[in-house]
Amino acid sequence: MTRSTKTVTVSLPAEMMTQVEEAMAEEGQTRSGLLREALRRYLAAREWRKLQAYATTKAKEKGITEGQVEDIVDAYRG
Repeated sequence: MTRSTKTVTVSLPAEMMTQVEEAMAEEGQTRSGLLREALRRYLAAREWRKLQAYATTKAKEKGITEGQVEDIVDAYRG
């Protein structure tokens, strides 16, 4: 049977590891659970930044200013 997860090894500075251990204790999380959540948040933020960059490029191509964006969104929502 194939595993649905992969194991990785991560090196952390001692102080960061202390913070991870404190967060684990405070939140009742495992190390893996805590790091998975951190990576989920990082990847979501990364996707958001990519979307913002795409939207900025498209707006510039169409000559849309930052001040017009709210009006356009409001009009779209109708």
